[in-house]
Amino acid sequence: MKVAYVSHADCGRHDTGWRHPEHVGRLRAIPRALREDVELYHALEQVEGRHATEDDIALAHDARYVAGVRRLAESGGGALDPDTVVSEGSWDAARAAVGCVLDAVDMAVDGNARAFCAVRPPGHHALKDHAMGFCLFGNVAIGAHYARQRRGVERVLIVDWDVHHGNGTQALVEHDPSIRFVSMHQWPWYPGTGAAADRGPHRSVWNVPMPGHLAPDVYVAALQSAVTDATHDFTPGLVMISAGFDCLAGDPLGEFTLEIEHITQLTRWLLSHAMNWCDGRMLAALEGGYDPDRVGTASVAMMAAMSSP
Repeated sequence: MKVAYVSHADCGRHDTGWRHPEHVGRLRAIPRALREDVELYHALEQVEGRHATEDDIALAHDARYVAGVRRLAESGGGALDPDTVVSEGSWDAARAAVGCVLDAVDMAVDGNARAFCAVRPPGHHALKDHAMGFCLFGNVAIGAHYARQRRGVERVLIVDWDVHHGNGTQALVEHDPSIRFVSMHQWPWYPGTGAAADRGPHRSVWNVPMPGHLAPDVYVAALQSAVTDATHDFTPGLVMISAGFDCLAGDPLGEFTLEIEHITQLTRWLLSHAMNWCDGRMLAALEGGYDPDRVGTASVAMMAAMSSP
């Protein structure tokens, strides 16, 4: 199966201001790093994703909230919470971020390609009816509901290794027992959710709260153990990864210690299982990561690992 690099120029139109940690430079670092790997660059299928519709986004979000984000962008923008802003270009950026993930779902389900979605704004903190933590819409959560409701996928596994708990993703998927969610995150850390005892109403959530500054192999083993537990009686038809690269050592917003080699290790491990579960139907979408050069290098390493079998 081919590997696709899916993005959209409009993702760069989400203007958060030059002091904001979630800025367009994070996204620009990925093609810059990719061009340094000439062989991978030419092997990838490079795809410009589509714009999601309001109906697409409403698979996981309140339609009034979605319309409110659009109106705020059309009026020139403003703040939705202390960390999350909307600019004039944010509506098109957010629709493109969701649309890229939906295109990646289509490619995976059709057996055409695995995909890495280089998108912003990120999505895993966004809640049903309000923004949070740099996130407007739950890109991966919407993609999971799209896979279930429109593409006939019976079971979806979401794995989130961002250093922050994917509280939005959990809230948006935990009521569907056919979607299982695994999140490894620093504890206690923003947003303060994700206790191990929080399994969701259907016990379809595996939260893995971890302290910072541990040896990287400890984090790898903890995430692998949680995924193993989550899938012992559950065979996914699609694997989705919330790829937050703020789990890497030295990130300004996290205290995990993973290195690029561990991103490669986890990706290959998940892909090896996905090959057995669902013929390798897997995709990833960028979440956090606030050292742009590390985001670029990790994204390229992940795409290379997704190409390996």
